Amino acid sequence: MPSNILDIKAVGKSFPGVRALHNLSMTIGAGEVVAFVGENGAGKSTLLKILSGDYQLDQGQVLLDGAEVSHASPLAARLAGFRLVRQEPEIVPDISVAENIFVGEYPSRSFGRVDFAAMRAEVTALLKRYGFAGLINIDAMGRSLSPAQMHVVEIMRALKPGVKVVAFDEPTSSLTSDEVERLFELIRKLKAEGLGIVYVSHRLHEVMVISDRVIVLKDGQQTGDLVTVKTDEAEIVRLMVGRELIHGFKRQETSRDEVVLQVEGLSSRWHRDISFQIRAGEILGFAGLVGAGRTELAKVIFGEYRRDGGRVRLLGRDSDIRSPADAIRANIGFAPENRKAEGLILVRSVVENAAMAIYARLARWGVLRTAQMVEAVGPVIRQLEVKSSSLSQEVGKLSGGNQQKVVLARWLAAGPRLLILDEPTRAVDVGAKAEIYRLIDSLAKEGMAIMMISSEMPELLALSDRIVVMRDGRLSPPIEKQDATEEGIVALALGTGAAA
Repeated sequence: MPSNILDIKAVGKSFPGVRALHNLSMTIGAGEVVAFVGENGAGKSTLLKILSGDYQLDQGQVLLDGAEVSHASPLAARLAGFRLVRQEPEIVPDISVAENIFVGEYPSRSFGRVDFAAMRAEVTALLKRYGFAGLINIDAMGRSLSPAQMHVVEIMRALKPGVKVVAFDEPTSSLTSDEVERLFELIRKLKAEGLGIVYVSHRLHEVMVISDRVIVLKDGQQTGDLVTVKTDEAEIVRLMVGRELIHGFKRQETSRDEVVLQVEGLSSRWHRDISFQIRAGEILGFAGLVGAGRTELAKVIFGEYRRDGGRVRLLGRDSDIRSPADAIRANIGFAPENRKAEGLILVRSVVENAAMAIYARLARWGVLRTAQMVEAVGPVIRQLEVKSSSLSQEVGKLSGGNQQKVVLARWLAAGPRLLILDEPTRAVDVGAKAEIYRLIDSLAKEGMAIMMISSEMPELLALSDRIVVMRDGRLSPPIEKQDATEEGIVALALGTGAAA
């Protein structure tokens, strides 16, 4: 067996308008645990999807056990020996644990019949071999499993015969401390058996405990290949976030004394004791990792999700918003992260989408005419330089940047006192991004209070007057603009900062 069980050589992958991976090369040795770390969008998920057969690489080579492989499908990757333990286990609710572990690869007897006895025997042996016997009933239905038991099923799928490399994608996100230690015991056993282990996690303290090497990714490229015992969390964070701020854009603070939104002790299914305020003319940036609860907080304030406790005050008055319609009537606007699924009706026109928040204002005797919509929102669409063949063009046929401008035009026309922006420049090109920055800045200068969620650190630092960091449903104290640094924010998001 070669010393390197997995070789990745000059791998590249692009999507329309986005270079996800560029000239990426790395190795993983037999019996070695290598952690992949990086900010959201650094390329970790894309690389895992190439290795697991979900994506095809555009250039480069992947060698497994010394032989070049082309994972044309997830099944081909599994048969070659690469196994992925996904962050969210895929469990079929109406079949047993044993069937879930072998789903799609059932052992068979003559005439194609499933050999249930062989399947149950192999599952029993797997559970015993890796220390999970007694923790899960192999005849239990998928729907009855706890989150930890679902992870056991996902892991056992990966460890069926033929495995050479196992990748764990954020494996501890729903595990207790005892369950995490049991997982680490398993990883050490797999390492002793000579498997290659990939460990992907935002939790750097776990990375420092379980890995032999740490590979740092940023913007689709490798910025570090570190021996774990010779580095520390601070160095890893510096390599993760080391980039310049946005060129050519500088925002001056314009906030005023009037408090537009006051949140006190808010709780929900995702949050505990959330308190913050946003003043007129202020941009409050929300940082945090995927799954921290930022989008859910936006939807609680906008009335899409239920608030279980706490107070929300708008312009000094208690607010009882129970639906997005209530929020719009209360002068709150919301540009969601997933604009295609939640922010736009793709088969409707540019003008219809832009006027959506003011339909009630424009309608006469229950009738809404196109001429009224054009008169109301046409100037705003022209101001934002939305590029379309006409105002009647279907919004689904516009570029991502122009679609986002239509969403923003809707709220510019409505004139809310509070505007919630969730990832306002996701998947837009550089030119459109700069235009959106100028628009957000101008809205704040006009006195609008803005709650901005972003995973792009330069964006947060350039636009925000203050920044709060969300982690596991809790919020850090606000960081003033002059005190905010990428390293400090990432440390808080990862749970390594002083205020975490």
